[in-house]
Amino acid sequence: MKQENFGWNISNTYEQLPKRFYSFAKNSAFPKPSLVIYNEDLAKQLGLSEELKKLNDEQKSELFVGNAFLDDMRPISQAYAGHQFGYFTTLGDGRAILLAEQNAPDGKTYDIQLKGSGKTPYSRGGDGKAVIGPMLREYIISEAMYGLNIATTRSLAVSLTGEMVFRDGMEQGAVLARVASSHLRVGTFEFAYLGNDGDVKALADYAIKRHYSYIQNDKNPYQSLLKEVIKKQAKLIAKWQLVGFIHGVMNTDNMSICGESIDYGPCAFMDRYDPKTVFSSIDKHSRYSYEHQPPIGHWNLSVFADTLLPILDENQDKAIKIAEDELSKYLPIFKEAFLSGMREKLGLIKEQENDEVLVSELLNLMYKNGADYTNTFVRLSLEVGEQDGSYLQGTSELFDDIEFKKWQEKWYESIEKSEQNRQKVYDMMKNANPFVIPRNHLVESALSSAAKGDYQEFSELLNVLQKPYEYDFKNSKYQELPSVSMANYQTFCGT
Repeated sequence: MKQENFGWNISNTYEQLPKRFYSFAKNSAFPKPSLVIYNEDLAKQLGLSEELKKLNDEQKSELFVGNAFLDDMRPISQAYAGHQFGYFTTLGDGRAILLAEQNAPDGKTYDIQLKGSGKTPYSRGGDGKAVIGPMLREYIISEAMYGLNIATTRSLAVSLTGEMVFRDGMEQGAVLARVASSHLRVGTFEFAYLGNDGDVKALADYAIKRHYSYIQNDKNPYQSLLKEVIKKQAKLIAKWQLVGFIHGVMNTDNMSICGESIDYGPCAFMDRYDPKTVFSSIDKHSRYSYEHQPPIGHWNLSVFADTLLPILDENQDKAIKIAEDELSKYLPIFKEAFLSGMREKLGLIKEQENDEVLVSELLNLMYKNGADYTNTFVRLSLEVGEQDGSYLQGTSELFDDIEFKKWQEKWYESIEKSEQNRQKVYDMMKNANPFVIPRNHLVESALSSAAKGDYQEFSELLNVLQKPYEYDFKNSKYQELPSVSMANYQTFCGT
């Protein structure tokens, strides 16, 4: 394909790294690709919209499954390592290629990766392919996270490949075109550490130039890199906790150093509030449960810090001290971000001494009464707006609890001390408490229909999830809780 037909502005900066960090990729040869869904808004952000409109769906799908490359594209698969459930292993893009780095109109560079495009040198015996359900799942979850204002990779397109792939049975093959600020992972630094100090320095310099250029001239830019990554991850995980998101597989190869949520395989959203909630079928010891996400974030960052020790200081004792000092800041940053977010969810515009106690008491009451996490905060918001939220499932037992009514009195007192203008409080709460989330049973239902070729339910759900803070009662069906049969819902690492 000729590049002048597109709005592409391609660079291949990853090739600046030592050659052991990547392998060049070949064209796919899928028999009859077809476009399932295409993200026009994201295409605009990337500067690709107008020119891609000149392509029909068949031509788009040829590009987005990896059958055809543009002139300046030099697709690669990236090597990395990682701790998976605490155990180290070498990995790499086993079924993905970096199609291009697109320099977008906003001045940023974005990776466009094709996931499920076939075998790579890192496939480790796998077929390198993906199927329609998991690819659509990542599409809808990543776009829902974007709607929730949480830093995330995004989805540009999903295409069928025209072939059947064997998983539990025969399923339709598919490829996801994923967009990220980069695919630099903690695991990428672990891979660098397996080489030599020069590899670690080269990768750190690349990461700084790509994501943190404002620290290039710092006295110790590598310490600054560690500081920035810690800060971004602490704030990101706080945002996960605030919406009840459970990633499910927080391995170090699934932690991006630019602070974006990435790799949505077995993720899910909590319904009933229970800190011990875990959905992933492979997380047998609840390592990545809701309550464990913050400490696991710290664990992963300590691994990241270890990889930087050779370049933090020539004196290793000093390097360790630098790393320990920076890591000690993680928990305070997380706690402040979480408490700040909870203040917004409760409409507490001004900080007060008892805020943390108020939050803790509410969460304990929610747990005691088996309250739905999302619907509880929506109902509190509606109360402030003098609207009836009693229809919301999973809230009645809590709101009838005598202890909760006492808590409400204290909460209202705090609101009055914080801000007299009730409309201002209501607006703040609506902007912090999503009216809808991608509830697991709704996502599964939409994916089940899509697997049969009916995409209407998927499209309708996606449309609602892209505007989660719109308090539109026409969407109340998306607030309903799962049936009892979904009580032991599990997710699987299909993406």
